[in-house]
Amino acid sequence: MDASDPVTVDTVLAPVDGSVESATASEYAVAVADRYDASVHTLYILGRGVVRGMDAGTVDESDIAESTQDFLADIAQLADDADVAYSRSVTHGFSQTQKTRHPGSAVLDAADAIGADFIVLPRESVTDSDADILERAAEYVLAYASQPVLSV
Repeated sequence: MDASDPVTVDTVLAPVDGSVESATASEYAVAVADRYDASVHTLYILGRGVVRGMDAGTVDESDIAESTQDFLADIAQLADDADVAYSRSVTHGFSQTQKTRHPGSAVLDAADAIGADFIVLPRESVTDSDADILERAAEYVLAYASQPVLSV
């Protein structure tokens, strides 16, 4: 493709973690999908504490499922309002058994699996040591993604 060819985007991946920042990134993802007549896929990534708590039985899975579904429903409404095709999935951002499983790898694995042409995710925090899940993954995704990435 030369510089005069238009950009083609069929699927935009929007990784989310329930944070305000990921909700904002989702708004951008829907706007990009709308601009390119593409679909948007939201990937909800469960954090380390949630995954460990569910594995240990100290976190109520039904509470997590309900809050996750509520968050995803809000994004689905954004997509519907923009008349953008929408799909979603949920994954663990960490694994007790796979050392290579972390939020950044979960994002890139999902991008490959769904054939994403574009990724929109929250920007990495430079001041907050307790950054949200995806903020910690942003640098990794920016460094290793084969797709264009918008970090907002």
